[in-house]
Amino acid sequence: MLQQGEFERLGSSTTRRVDVRVIAATNQDLEQAVSARRFRADLFYRLSGFPLTIPPLRDRREDIPLLVWYFVHKRQTALRRSFTQISARLLRAFEAYSWPGNVRELEHVVERAMILSQGTTLRLDEFGSRAAQARPDAGSLEDVERAHVQRVLEACGWRVNGEGNAADRLGLHPSTLRFRMKKLGIERPAKASA
Repeated sequence: MLQQGEFERLGSSTTRRVDVRVIAATNQDLEQAVSARRFRADLFYRLSGFPLTIPPLRDRREDIPLLVWYFVHKRQTALRRSFTQISARLLRAFEAYSWPGNVRELEHVVERAMILSQGTTLRLDEFGSRAAQARPDAGSLEDVERAHVQRVLEACGWRVNGEGNAADRLGLHPSTLRFRMKKLGIERPAKASA
């Protein structure tokens, strides 16, 4: 048993000793899920040995410039780009945006900006209007995310796949976008599906 630091390979009778640590991450409140009987209590207690709670990006906007530079340095060699500056306008738009997709969404948007920017200054002119449209006080986070995803889908004529279409604009894999649409209760209007 892994808890005792040992396991047996499938089909083998030899016990092997290991020293492992299991790290699990979720964006769900597992204590609440256990109370609602949507998550197994025994598994929760095995996983919650040393819990760390990290606030979402919208609650730590001061980290955004550092994260943007981190993603730029991480990807610029692979993209064969070299950035020495980030547009102040883009940073202000990033800090004003609510980031429903959290750090992963920021990473995808930065990568998109790196691909589209000319020269050594990171820019993404279309992001300013995107940030202005997202109003964090317009309801719950789920309401804001639903409205944002729906706006992007409408702007793309409800096309999920392909360059410049909804998944691409949102910085998501098409299957991830479809999953989010289902989770948020977003359905393609009848006239859009024809």
